[in-house]
Amino acid sequence: MSGAALEAPGVSLSANHLIALRHVALATKASEVLAALPGGFATRRKGRGLDVADVREYVRGDDLRHLDRGATARTGRLHVRQFLEDRDRIVLLIADFRPSMFWGISRVFRSVAAAEALALIGWTVVERGGRVGLLALTPGDPVVQPPAGRFRGMLNAIGGLVEAHRYGLDLMAGRAHREEQALDVAMAQAERLTPPGAEVVLASGFDKPGRALGDRLGQLARRRTPRLVLITDAESERLPDGHYPISLPDGRRARVYLGHQHARKTNRDTRVAGRLALKLDAGDPVKETAGRIAEAFRTEAVP
Repeated sequence: MSGAALEAPGVSLSANHLIALRHVALATKASEVLAALPGGFATRRKGRGLDVADVREYVRGDDLRHLDRGATARTGRLHVRQFLEDRDRIVLLIADFRPSMFWGISRVFRSVAAAEALALIGWTVVERGGRVGLLALTPGDPVVQPPAGRFRGMLNAIGGLVEAHRYGLDLMAGRAHREEQALDVAMAQAERLTPPGAEVVLASGFDKPGRALGDRLGQLARRRTPRLVLITDAESERLPDGHYPISLPDGRRARVYLGHQHARKTNRDTRVAGRLALKLDAGDPVKETAGRIAEAFRTEAVP
């Protein structure tokens, strides 16, 4: 692959492009939620924050430090304040930039689509008061950015995405192929990088998932919330029947036959390793992808 090809739109990953997705993410709104359904969103809860949520009459066991003097004086009975819980939302974005992600026949490579999806999610999180971190899986060492808040957190994550993507592209262009590491092994650091209560969002094509991926996700789910984003390229399912040349991860070339009898399902949601995954098409326009994400990843404002 020549240097010019590496810089072609949809092949390379630009920091400016991912930064510009902030406006797309903020302009996209999910439809209003009418009921608390499984997998939906959380709201501000009563707890031990600084903002007062309510004032009520004292009951045995209440903390006397929370007495409301005004209400107590007016009524002649003890009243206490209840506070909104401070919730620090932390999200670890995991980008799969293993060799199998560096291809695409429509708008962008699947690797670029994965980065776009994670950027859209990340911008929404930090704009609502949360923190984001990054684990970018590459053919070599992963690129890690610890969770940080606001604009700085997203700039760190974007810098890591661009660095890891460039590294993967350079290896592919130089034909310095390495055996692709199974996904369950590649994401071994995810639990260590996030505290209990955090969310982990993995964007991948889930090629070569490894036998232990389900167990790995189950371990994460004990004290964290894993969310899966499946990146596909639906255009490949519409190719004419025939034999197509491919390049294998070890550098060898082969020919495979594609026929309509192997057409895949086109439903928007599917299951990966026994868990529901949001299915995104790399060929879809970014605004359409943002809408899909807004519906699936409903988030709350953090006090």
